Amino acid sequence: MNYSRPRAARALPLSVALQMTAQIALFALLAVCAPYQRTALGAPQIQTTKLPGREAQEEAQNPPDGEDQARMKTPRRHLNEERAEYNAPVGGSAQIAACQQVLTLADLERMALQANPTLPEAQAAIRAAEGRRVQAGLWPNPIVGYTGEEFSTRAFGDKSEHFAFIEQTILLGGKLGKSRRIFAQEKILAEQEAIAQRYRILNTVRMLFYEALGAQRRVETRAELVRIAREAVGVTEQLFNVGQADRPDAYQIEIEAQRAQLDLIMAENRQDQVWQQLGAVLGDPFLKPTCLLGDLEKGLPALDQDAAIATLLGGSPELKRAQAAVQRARAAITRAKAERVPDLFLRGGFGYSTELLETRNPRLAGRKTGPEGFLEIGVRLPIFNRNQGNISTAYAELEIAEREVCRVELALRARMAAVFRNYQNALRVVTQYERQVLPRAKRGYQLYLAGFKQMAAAYPQMLIAQRTLFQAQDTYIDALVEVWQSAIQIQCFLLTGGLDAPAGARPEGGPELSRPEGGIEAGQAPGIRAGAQGAGVSEPISAGRRNQ
Repeated sequence: MNYSRPRAARALPLSVALQMTAQIALFALLAVCAPYQRTALGAPQIQTTKLPGREAQEEAQNPPDGEDQARMKTPRRHLNEERAEYNAPVGGSAQIAACQQVLTLADLERMALQANPTLPEAQAAIRAAEGRRVQAGLWPNPIVGYTGEEFSTRAFGDKSEHFAFIEQTILLGGKLGKSRRIFAQEKILAEQEAIAQRYRILNTVRMLFYEALGAQRRVETRAELVRIAREAVGVTEQLFNVGQADRPDAYQIEIEAQRAQLDLIMAENRQDQVWQQLGAVLGDPFLKPTCLLGDLEKGLPALDQDAAIATLLGGSPELKRAQAAVQRARAAITRAKAERVPDLFLRGGFGYSTELLETRNPRLAGRKTGPEGFLEIGVRLPIFNRNQGNISTAYAELEIAEREVCRVELALRARMAAVFRNYQNALRVVTQYERQVLPRAKRGYQLYLAGFKQMAAAYPQMLIAQRTLFQAQDTYIDALVEVWQSAIQIQCFLLTGGLDAPAGARPEGGPELSRPEGGIEAGQAPGIRAGAQGAGVSEPISAGRRNQ
C-alpha cells in the first residue's frame, strides 16, 4: 500500500488525517524511545580476566596503541546509549524491585552445596575408603577354645583328656602395612572424586545461572515485541476503518502479533525448563522462577588456550585421580609380592589328662597324668603357590593404570579444543554483533521508522526491520550465554553434570562386607588374594596334641 497517495474514494477530512498522523507518531515514539532497563549487575563467581570493550582474542594478546588503545580503555558508553533507544525490554530493575526474592549466583551455589545429594555421596565414599584402610591394617583375631580327646564311655574318668588352647597367625613380610598403603591410595581416589564432584555441581549451577539470565532477557525482549505488535494491530485497525489501510495489511499485522505471542510463550517455556533444571541441581525440585541479579555483558572473560590447557593438565581432578590409580597399582604389586612370605602359625594350650602316667619311676606308677600343656609352631611352605598369578595380574593392572593416565590427558586436550572453539566463536559473534550487526539493525529500523512517520514507507517494511532487530538481539543473547558457559568449563576443568553419581560412591556389586575376624580380606584389592594362602586365620596344623 502507499500512504503518500490515498485514493480519492477514501479521502479524509483534514482533522481526521491530522489525528491519525498524531496517533502513528505517538506509536512510533513509544516503540523507539522507551527507556532501556537492564537487570542489576551481579559479580560473577569465577575468576576472569576482563577485556575492556570485549575485543577479539588476538587483541587481548597484542593490545593496540594510540587511538585504538584509548578506544579499548573507554567504556562502551556510546554503544549502550545507542542501544537504549531500541532495546527496551520490559522488567529489568523494575522487575527485580517487584520480586519478593532476588537470587545471586552466590546464593545458588550455597544452596547447591547444601542440598545436592551427590556431594554427600562423594564424602561418604571418602569415609568408606578410610574404613577399608583401617580394616586392612588390623591383625587377625586370636582363636581360643577347648579340645578333648580319648573319650570312652566305659572308662571316661580313666582315659579322657581336656585342654584349653589359644592360636594366632603372625603375618610376616609387612603385609598389613602394604595393604594399608593400597587403601590409602583408594582414599586419595575418593578425595579427588569429591573435589571433581564439587566442581561439577558449581559449574552446572553457574552455567544454568547464565542460561537463566539469558532466558530472562529473552522473555523481556519478546514481551516488548508483543506489546509493540498489539499496538500495531490497534493502529492498523484504525487506519483500516478510516480507509488508510487495506484488509491484507490488517491480516499481516495480526499474523505478526500472533507470531510474537507464540515466541513469547516459547521463551517463557524455555525459561521454565531452565529453572526446573536449576532446581534439580540445587536439590529443590519445587523451586519457583524468580529474579536473578546478574549481567551477561559485564566482565566477559578473555582466555588464552595455551594457558588454559596448562591449567587443565596441572589441576584436573580427573587426571589426578588417574595418577593416584597408578600409585595404587604399584602398591598392589608390592602387596602381591609380600604374599609369598609365609605366615607364622602359633598354637598352645594347657589342660588335664586322666590317663595313667607311663613312667619308669616305680613311685609314680599307677598315678594319673594330671595337668599338662602343648605348643605348636608352623609355617606354610610356598612350594606350589607363590602367588604368581596375582603378581602377574598386578603388573597388568599397573600398565592399564599408566595407559589410563595417557588416555585421560588426551581426552582432556580433545575436550578443551572443542570447548575453546565454542568460546572463540561465541566471543567473535558477541564482538561482531555489538560493533556491527546491532548498530546497523538499529539504524535500518530507525530509517524505516522515519520514512513511515513521513508517510514514505509501508508499515510492513518497518515490521520486517523490527523483526530483524529483535532476532539479532536473540542471537546476541545466545552468544553471550555461550561465552559464559564455555568460559566456566575452561576455567573449571571441563567438569559438568551436577547430578551424575560420583565414581566409586557405590562399590560395584553392592556394599563390601568385612570379615568378622579382621585381617586382610582376600580379593579386596588386586594382588592381595593368593588362593588358600590369603592372609587371615589359618587352620591348625594338628587337630589335637601329641601324647607325652
